[in-house]
Amino acid sequence: MKINFSLVTMLMSIFLTTNFYGQVDQENVKHVKVYYEPGMFGGWPANHGVWNWGNEILVGFSKGHYKDLGPDRHNFDKENPELHVLARSLDGGQHWTVEDPGAVDGDLVVPDNGSYHGLIRKDVKAPEPIPAKPINFNDPNLAFTVRMTDHHGAESRIWYSYDRGRDWEGPYNLPNFNTPGIGARTDYIIDGKNECMLFLTAAKANGKEGRVMCVKTIDGGKNWDLISWIGPEPEGFSIMPASVRISDKEILVTTRRREESGQFIDAYLSQDNGLTWSPLPNPVDNCGQGNPPAMVKMKDGRICLIYGYRALEEDIKNNRDKSEIRAKISINNGRTWSKDYVLRDDGSGKDLGYPRVVQRADGKIVALYYFMDKNTGPERYIAATIWDPPSIED
Repeated sequence: MKINFSLVTMLMSIFLTTNFYGQVDQENVKHVKVYYEPGMFGGWPANHGVWNWGNEILVGFSKGHYKDLGPDRHNFDKENPELHVLARSLDGGQHWTVEDPGAVDGDLVVPDNGSYHGLIRKDVKAPEPIPAKPINFNDPNLAFTVRMTDHHGAESRIWYSYDRGRDWEGPYNLPNFNTPGIGARTDYIIDGKNECMLFLTAAKANGKEGRVMCVKTIDGGKNWDLISWIGPEPEGFSIMPASVRISDKEILVTTRRREESGQFIDAYLSQDNGLTWSPLPNPVDNCGQGNPPAMVKMKDGRICLIYGYRALEEDIKNNRDKSEIRAKISINNGRTWSKDYVLRDDGSGKDLGYPRVVQRADGKIVALYYFMDKNTGPERYIAATIWDPPSIED
């Protein structure tokens, strides 16, 4: 008997999406505070980066002073500096230690002005044009990051570390690729010792944010070339890409989108290693007031996507909606997605999300994000959710 595998795959996708996904067994979820400090604000891991070496996980985030500016603003005190710091776990996300890479020698993993929202930090090094030596992207202890110089994304910089983020080289200039500006956040795919692809947000032709592009180096970061634009220039914006390599030629990219119709997460697939891109169905049709995706290709080949859902303040107060951290899974490389797994629904406002995600050796997902809840207080803090996702057989 001849089996139509395409039909089988489609039916499996429909069956899994309709019947199994959507409910999270809370025994398979654990929430951990990565960074919380009374009177302080911890935020935006998606703006920084995450790196994983077995049970050792390193994540970047912003640290500043909390100030109540109302429910529609980031409650971040702009009259004090914003520090860009790191948190490290040596046990798969159970316990964390905060590190300031600029406290010792000034090799800060921060923009030139030292802050998106606060005062200038004076111990920031000036950028150099290019690395003196090619970056070895195959170094087993590499941490690599690209960051924009300010909230408007006029210019971006590169840093790298060969000792798992303890000592950093940089900053080095990243080209603007003939755009009005590059608002870089760390999203990359390594293809060899000297080869790396970066997925960046560029300003649109009118100078407003933004659209997503793919660039590449083949000489260890000394030169970068524009490979392609990912999707047409949007009416609203397409920003903050998250990428995974599916095969030698296939790459999946999701982005944070905002249009008049709402805020959602879209997806594109390249089957020629980033030269051209085709749109896929949206993984998330509604993420409330907007949040970026984070993705990881799991060891069994499935794709896990994490995002924050930001509910309206009025809806939260009237129990009509909740701010949540959610997950979705694709069994067919982003062509279809499961229903939402709600990892937690206790958000006390919309100022949350901006996730990063890794998978541990034991298969558990570690999602990192910033959060606010009534039990903790008004401060924003960095949290990790350790989740044992359902197996394919479930």
